Amino acid sequence: MSAQRMAPLVFPAASRHTATVIFVHGLGDTGNGWASAVENWRRRQRLDEVKFILPHAPRIPITVNGGMKMPGWFDVVALGGDVNTLIRNEDTEGIKLSQKYFHNLIQEEIDAGIPSDRIVLGGFSQGGAMSLFAGLTFSAKLAGIVGLSAWLLMSQQFTGMVSADDANHKTPVIMHHGNEDPIVPTNRGKLSADKLKELGYNVSWTTYPGMGHSACLEELDAVEVFLRERLPPAGESATRDREL
Repeated sequence: MSAQRMAPLVFPAASRHTATVIFVHGLGDTGNGWASAVENWRRRQRLDEVKFILPHAPRIPITVNGGMKMPGWFDVVALGGDVNTLIRNEDTEGIKLSQKYFHNLIQEEIDAGIPSDRIVLGGFSQGGAMSLFAGLTFSAKLAGIVGLSAWLLMSQQFTGMVSADDANHKTPVIMHHGNEDPIVPTNRGKLSADKLKELGYNVSWTTYPGMGHSACLEELDAVEVFLRERLPPAGESATRDREL
């Protein structure tokens, strides 16, 4: 799986590099599919210090698509239906491999001099699910986590994998979902958000009326606001910390 990986698509910071956003695409897509979203987030020039990394998933056989190979972070046996059945059929090996990959991507940024609390991990659908799972289990505190049309992976095992003392137990998490999503049902995302809240995580849940399994401009604008809040210019961040 790792041997098939392409280097991520990278948007260097427009000015000095003080923060990083890693944004992860969904099943069948590539990092290129979110390039226009990055351009949208940067159009107001308020994220000039942010480097954007858009990883590409390896091509793997996807059971729900007849075993056809396509870009995926883990295999999918079924879509929709009973949540418990979906949980039983999770590709835990693939999930853990991708978790390790994203942990390594974050660590590479830290090793390059970017503090972990100046890094946001986020994504859409499969990518959002991986962002929640990898972000909440990372060993150093992140600035924030974004899950669009996403859900919590390995939810039955998750409680045993984390604790209230973990670095990202209080990290701000936003989960956005369309209320007419036929691929990742809204209730699956809501159940995940509720579970995380019950465990004490700092989760904000938002639904978008009429939106299916996609993203809308209103949602992308909300993500931009979150990124600006969590990754202000380095000088502003230091001033804010002194005031607090």
